[in-house]
Amino acid sequence: MGGFYSYFKSLFGEKELRILILGLDGAGKTTILYRLQVGEVVTTIPTIGFNVEQVTYKNIKFQVWDLGGQTSIRPYWRCYYSNTDAVVYVIDSVDRERMGIAKDELMYMLKEEELNGAILTILANKQDVEGCMNVTEIHQALGLDSLKNRTFQIFKTSAKKGIGLDEAMDWLCNTLQNHK
Repeated sequence: MGGFYSYFKSLFGEKELRILILGLDGAGKTTILYRLQVGEVVTTIPTIGFNVEQVTYKNIKFQVWDLGGQTSIRPYWRCYYSNTDAVVYVIDSVDRERMGIAKDELMYMLKEEELNGAILTILANKQDVEGCMNVTEIHQALGLDSLKNRTFQIFKTSAKKGIGLDEAMDWLCNTLQNHK
């Protein structure tokens, strides 16, 4: 096990990787953050401002910034883009009415120069809810085919049940490792 840790330590050094968790309000960002940190669902309230936590996943330390997704807070997301290694963009797979807004916010954000090298992980959350959009529908609704020079992947998740989060984090860790 020590060899495994040393391998990742040599890749990333002592630096914590910086991840932003973004998405519209109610998508499940904070639930995902605390599911990753403590391994269980924690009762949350809407985030006004941000939460920042250290998450260790498979011996890699992440400084995770969970930013509120309300309309009035979204313009301030850009204040946190500097030195970001990855963006985890959380989609409420049930919220069909606001998928256009989710797309606009994502595309606006990805135009920012400070995020040019950031890896993008999209979590299609709430896949355990009946009537949710599937990954193909979300991929199309977000216009992800237009992302030609961006490393990204979309995952089916359920923050409440913990479904898909390990797969998403495994992909993110491997991609960050290969990206460095």
